Amino acid sequence: NFTYCPATGLAVGNEHSEFAGWAFPFPGVFLTEEFISENEESEIVELMDQDDWKPSQSGRKKQDYGPKVNFKKQRLKAGSFIGLPSFSKKIVTQMKDYSVLDGFLPVEQCNLDYMPERGSAIDPHFDDWWLWGERLVSLNLLSKTVLSMSCDSEDSIQLFPSFSKEKELSPSGSLAQTSACKNSGKQRISCTSSPRLVPSKEVTVAIHLPRRSLVVLYGDARYKWKHAIYRKHIEHRRICVTFRELSAEFSAGGRHEELGKELLGIALSFQGRPV
Repeated sequence: NFTYCPATGLAVGNEHSEFAGWAFPFPGVFLTEEFISENEESEIVELMDQDDWKPSQSGRKKQDYGPKVNFKKQRLKAGSFIGLPSFSKKIVTQMKDYSVLDGFLPVEQCNLDYMPERGSAIDPHFDDWWLWGERLVSLNLLSKTVLSMSCDSEDSIQLFPSFSKEKELSPSGSLAQTSACKNSGKQRISCTSSPRLVPSKEVTVAIHLPRRSLVVLYGDARYKWKHAIYRKHIEHRRICVTFRELSAEFSAGGRHEELGKELLGIALSFQGRPV
């Protein structure tokens, strides 16, 4: 019932919902369009398709490049992991152009193949935070989709009246706009009018992901909001390339710093095949 606007960082109430005319700040999302070119996209997908795709849950197929993990027992080892794929080296280098990804060192890459014919989807979930760190980075390939955000918290969200302004806004750290944001006008919130409190559970936020866009979830969007991809939002073949970094426990000064160093050394050799 809300749509995220990258240009303002607001979740804006959808026109035909009970929240039309209302908005609230939605922190922890970075979205940039055209992260790679069409030619680069074609080359990457062609290289992926040279390797096997393994069946995954909910009608998806996957390719994993990462350490062997038992999340229930919290055990971790390199296993047959020999690095991220060679084609990801350029992607990871490009990430350094964005301050939100300063110091981001991916230790795992997961490619997921979605097809409407298979009913591909993924239910609302949090990514593990024992092993994976603050930032989740995903590259959306081959077709557009919608990342659906929901919250199980007993807290309330404070909404503010929103209004459109035709004049171009230039928020700090201005981000690329999605078509959904462009079509709804430039949204702002008015803090002078009376706010409205609603239960968090009643709020869902759509983050529109254009083809070849890169999205980063961190902070509240990582730890307070679950993310999902619903079947209705898979119209054509879609490949999601997700990169994850290590948590503090496996980073400098952490309890398992040495194991983290070992795994990062393997990952960043960029010599890997799917495990």
